[in-house]
Amino acid sequence: MPNTELQTAPEADSEDYTLSKKLVAGVLYALEAQDRHTLIELTEPLHPADIADLLEQINPFDRRRLVQLYGEEFDGDILSELDDGLREDVMAVLQPDVLADAVRDLESDDIVDIVEDLDEPAQEAILETLEDADRVAVEQALSYPENTAGRLMQRETVCAPEHWTVGEASDYLRNAEELPEQFYHVILVDPRMKPIGNVTLGKLMSSRRELPLKDLIEDVFQIIPVTQDEEDVAYAFNQYHLISAPVVDEDDRLVGVITIDDAMVVLDEEHEEDILRMAGVSDEASLSDTILDAAKGRATWLFVNLLTAILASGVINLFADTVDQMVALAVLMPIVASMGGNAGTQTMTVTVRALATKDLTAQNAWRVIRREVSVGALNGALFGLIMAGVAGVWFGVPMLAVVIAVAMFLTQVAAALGGILIPMALDRLNIDPALASGPFVTTVTDVVGFFLFLGLAAQVLL
Repeated sequence: MPNTELQTAPEADSEDYTLSKKLVAGVLYALEAQDRHTLIELTEPLHPADIADLLEQINPFDRRRLVQLYGEEFDGDILSELDDGLREDVMAVLQPDVLADAVRDLESDDIVDIVEDLDEPAQEAILETLEDADRVAVEQALSYPENTAGRLMQRETVCAPEHWTVGEASDYLRNAEELPEQFYHVILVDPRMKPIGNVTLGKLMSSRRELPLKDLIEDVFQIIPVTQDEEDVAYAFNQYHLISAPVVDEDDRLVGVITIDDAMVVLDEEHEEDILRMAGVSDEASLSDTILDAAKGRATWLFVNLLTAILASGVINLFADTVDQMVALAVLMPIVASMGGNAGTQTMTVTVRALATKDLTAQNAWRVIRREVSVGALNGALFGLIMAGVAGVWFGVPMLAVVIAVAMFLTQVAAALGGILIPMALDRLNIDPALASGPFVTTVTDVVGFFLFLGLAAQVLL
């Protein structure tokens, strides 16, 4: 594969790495003219991730034409870079022999990533194209539960007996017929194939031949159980700054390795999933979804929001007579609710992120709760005073200014409490807080805000 830094630069924006308009236009022109030579010439310098972006940007008709015109030059790495929803469509267009060649050149973890979401006949069709050893490795990985280290790992490892020297390891690497495309460590194992440490390639290459490998073992060494959740794997990589980590079976024997690129993909997917879920969007949503699929993916939580909005409207209806007697209340109500909603969302976002990164635990929960309530109280006092001044000047009713100041203060405190307690409660119930917190927090802030403001107004002003 060509050097990405040297060859993609002329075709990508130097600041944001997006594909240039000139390149996309050139590709579309080549497709219209069925000019395969020009298409290959334009796309050959690109990294597979850029070609995957190109496939995602163009419409389905042009996408099919591009894949068909690309033919046998289609690189399997492009498939591993595509969104899951689009990958199956692209694979359906590829000729069987082209698909077989594309998949055959991939590492086992990339093959697993491609085939795990396919139906059984499609899986079998791809597995039949693999060499026996590769097929066994992929089938073994597929036997592990979804979203575990066993699915994430690659079976290709570089290991050495614990008693070897630098020279023996170097000779082995130099004479090996086949090595993984990317690896960062030599894993030391005992006679039972149990990993005991990692040696970086840098230390291996810079040390004397007679030096025992045991003397070069890294201080930080994490062993990943094959059934560990991939989210926990990504957390370990991020927490301990790992580059790669060995994966072991139930007998603690080495069965694979996870590298930082795969761990960071999981971490990125978790972040993306949290963002989408907090917005009430399906975590599988993408710009390539059909209009119907996109609408269905968003409808569920829109319906929940509708129900919560009706509940908030019911609170307003309880004070309909109060609002009728003082129109200023209807003018100021949205301000109280909006400020409370924003404060609740801010606290909720911080809390969900802290739960995901394990920064918020049972040990520090009360300290964090006190902190968030204090933040809510300070902001409530600040903006309550500001709104008191605005309402006093605007409507000339001193007690109205007092009412909105107190309501603003209490609503901000309630928003802070709801923003932290609701995600924590959902997490304790094993419900994803990123998915379900939003509507509940919004309901709390709206209902509490309206009830406090209108209730105080009914008692004090009328």
